[in-house]
Formats: sequence, structure tokens, C-alpha cells
Amino acid sequence: MATSLLRRTSIIHNARRFKFPSSWCLSELLTQHFPIDNAVNENAIHRVSKGVSFYSQVASGGGLPSSMRGAVFWEKGKPLSIEEFHIPRPKAGEVLVKTKACGVCHSDLHVIKDEIPFSSPCVLGHEITGEVVEHGPLTDNKTKERLPVGSRVVGSFIMPCGNCSYCSKGHDDLCEQFFAYNRAKGTLYDGETRLFLRSSGKPVYMYCMGGLAEYCVVLANALAVLPNLLPYTESAILGCAVFTAYGAMTHAAKVRPGDSVAVIGTGGVGSSCLQIARAFGAFEIIAVDIQDDKLDQAKTFGATHTVNAAREDPVGKIMEITGGKGVDVAVEALGKPQTFSQCTQSVKDGGKAVMIGLTQAGAVGQIEINRLVRRKIKIIGSYGGRARQDLPKLVRLAETGVFNLSNTVSRRYNFEEVDKAFADLNQGKIVGRAVIEIR
Repeated sequence: MATSLLRRTSIIHNARRFKFPSSWCLSELLTQHFPIDNAVNENAIHRVSKGVSFYSQVASGGGLPSSMRGAVFWEKGKPLSIEEFHIPRPKAGEVLVKTKACGVCHSDLHVIKDEIPFSSPCVLGHEITGEVVEHGPLTDNKTKERLPVGSRVVGSFIMPCGNCSYCSKGHDDLCEQFFAYNRAKGTLYDGETRLFLRSSGKPVYMYCMGGLAEYCVVLANALAVLPNLLPYTESAILGCAVFTAYGAMTHAAKVRPGDSVAVIGTGGVGSSCLQIARAFGAFEIIAVDIQDDKLDQAKTFGATHTVNAAREDPVGKIMEITGGKGVDVAVEALGKPQTFSQCTQSVKDGGKAVMIGLTQAGAVGQIEINRLVRRKIKIIGSYGGRARQDLPKLVRLAETGVFNLSNTVSRRYNFEEVDKAFADLNQGKIVGRAVIEIR
């Protein structure tokens, strides 16, 4: 008994030291490893709960509240609900951000519709801006100097670890830890979530940083400083819509001045591709969609030609515009087998077909093999940009007005309307990009 009590005391001390998120976690630990007197367990849990409360009050000079709200996805067919959470706590190399805005993206919608498998319950949202409020313990001074408490920041959805074989070569978009832990398990890179329900202490998974919450934990490598000139709401899209487009046009397509470019699908990501193609000096920029309102807006983003695929054959029309040759670069931003095929058929000999649209798990695209081989057609997948090198560049493009943020964001929702925002996205009611304000 004495030995068990001593070991219990050690657990309680470490729970306070490392900030266990709730009494529920400790209850599970004590019950599993020391199943003796329930009264002893309850006393221990009470003492740790007091310790947790104490740490919540003293962190960052006592400036953090003890709880926050977050939007939880439970299962397909069930609406998102706003729940109370313990304030998440960052670990080494991580930053706690007070979320100001979060974009509404089809990637989240794919999870909601169970088209892409992901752990649940979870907090979605991966396109955020906010304010730095705390650094994790043992975070290096260089990071603290780059992102001091109080900094305005924007976060990329790909959160590079900075240490794996890909990150060490500058290929942040292929970070092994991001895919092995966050995408596969819904955690950060120690295999643990930072989100715990206040009512029960039960863990909730994180889609990227879990940005649809009042606070979120983000890897420092995924953050860039946001100048005062750029507003929180419109700038949120830099972390996914613009970030994805920039990665496709820069690293995959390598667009050059004078190139001809076709973009199939002109939503948030597709319209960003149009703006970047224009910024890079593309000569012919062809926007393809099935909604006239999106095509009208595409002209303001740099499209020199528009094609309504509901009324015209997009491949035939692209060939007509380019004198029968096809484009140097075609980008597929929808994630459909039909548009995958159209994208590959739209490029000229030696051209690049770049795929950036996600789709239902297991979907397959088809291509004529002989043309692929004989005419040197290049098919390239692109998931996003490279956070450490690209995100600061995107901030500068927006700051100098080369990239127009305000025209790209077409709808704004408050936090309580999060479920409506995704319903509108699913019904095709959003032209461009929508953003949820969480101030």
C-alpha cells in the first residue's frame, strides 16, 4: 500500500508538472495501474484538478482562460456542434494561437461527408489566422524571437516537422510526420492530441491544427508573421487556398512568362491559381467551370478566356483557343475522374497536367497510355506549398497587392454558423472562398 501511494504521489506531481489536460486522463491512469481504494483515487484526482486549474491561471501571466469553444465533427450525418474544451497546451516547437479566422474548405467537407477517412470525433479547420499567446516549453529562442507572444500570424495546413528526410531537403509538402501522425491518426507528432473536452476530459482529434476553435496549437514551422496591413479574415485563405495554388503553380507546374494555362474548377483554390498564373506572366489563362457567376469572377482574377463546361466541351474549346495545340499547363482543382481526364487531354505535347483536387477515397483517373508515352505528357500531383519557404512569400504577395485577398473571400460567417457554412459549401452556394470569423 505504501509503495502504491508513493507511486501515486509521483504521478500526481508529474501531472501537475506536465499539465495533464483533465482529471479524466488521470482517473483512467490510476484506475488501470493502481486499482485499490476509490476514495484514494478521488482524492488524488481532486488534487490534480486543482493543479490543472492553477496552471491554467498562471500560464502566460494569468492571461489564458480555463476553457474555450470548438466545433466538433462527430460522425457522418450529424451536424457540427460547438463544445467546451480545456485550453490546449503546446509542447516543444509548438505555438498556442488565439484563432481569429478560419477558412471553409472542401477538404473539411470531404471528411464531413466521409469521403476521406479521418479519426473522429475531431475538430476540423486548417486555414487560420490569429495571435500568438504562448510557446511550448523547451521551444528554442530563435522561434520565440521570430514569433513573439502577441504576434499576428497565419498558418499553413501542412505543418512540417523540419527534421524528417523530406523536410531536411526543403520538401515540407511531403513531411513524413505530418502524414504519419496528423493525417493518419489525427494527432500531433508525439502521437497525442491537444484537445480534450471540458465536460469529460475525453480526447478529440485534430484535423491539422483543429482551427475551428477559439484557440489552436500549431507547429511553429507552419506559421508566418502577418503584417498589420493584412486583415485577419481575408488572410486566412493564405494558409490553404492560396498555399495550395502557389505550390501547384510554382513547384509542380513551374509556370513561366508566356505560358498558356487552363484551370478546371474556379472555386477558392482554382481562383487562386488564376491570380498566381497572372502574377507569373502567363499569356493565355483559361478558366473552366459550370457556373457563370464563378466564370464572371474568374475574369477579375486574370482569366483571358472562360469556358462553361455545362454547355461546351471544355477540351474542344481549349484546343480551339490555343489553335489546336493545347495549353502548356492544365490544373485540375475539383477532384473528379471526369475532370482528371479533361485535364490530361487539354495539355499540348510535352505539357503538364497538375492535379490538386482531392476526391473520394479510392477514386481512379484514366488516361490514354500511348499519348502519355509518345507525346511526353507529364501528370503531376501537388498537395500544397512548402511552409517555411513559401508562406512568407505569399504574405508578401498579398501585402504588395499582387494577390487580391478581398475579392477572393466572398462570404463571411460567425462562429455559431459553422454548420451552415459547410452546408452552403456542399450546395454550391459559395463563390470563391468563405471564412468563419472566430474573434
